[in-house]
Order: sequence, then C-alpha cells, then structure tokens
Amino acid sequence: MLLLELEIDYPDESVAESVMDALGPDNMGYVESELRGSILVFRMSSDGAGTLRNTADDLLACIKAAEESIGVACSD
Repeated sequence: MLLLELEIDYPDESVAESVMDALGPDNMGYVESELRGSILVFRMSSDGAGTLRNTADDLLACIKAAEESIGVACSD
C-alpha cells in the first residue's frame, strides 16, 4: 500500500476551511482531509503508483480551481 500526505499552509484558517469545504464532495471516498489551523492536510492511499498519481493529479487540479474560485493566490 502506498500512502501520500499533502500539506498546504494557507494565510488563515478561514481560507483553509473554505478550500476544504469546496473539495469535500469531490474527495469523498478517495482523499481524507483534515484541518490543522491554517494548514490543510490531505491523505490518500492506493495499491498502485499510477492510481495514486492520478488521484494526486486530480486533487491538485481541484485545489487550484477551489483556490481560484475564492480568490486565493498561493506562492511556492
């Protein structure tokens, strides 16, 4: 089993919560999410690397769309 955890630190907790709420319906059953203050944590797992990569790619695209919809510009 392969596991991937992704942490994103937002400017404040309300922004992180808005992104988490926007992604909830899309992630149900595929990605587990947790809010730690202003840090949004995503966990996913899969038996294969290809499936895990596809899940992560889809999640990142959804995160970007959610951030753009609420007007968040995050830097690397």
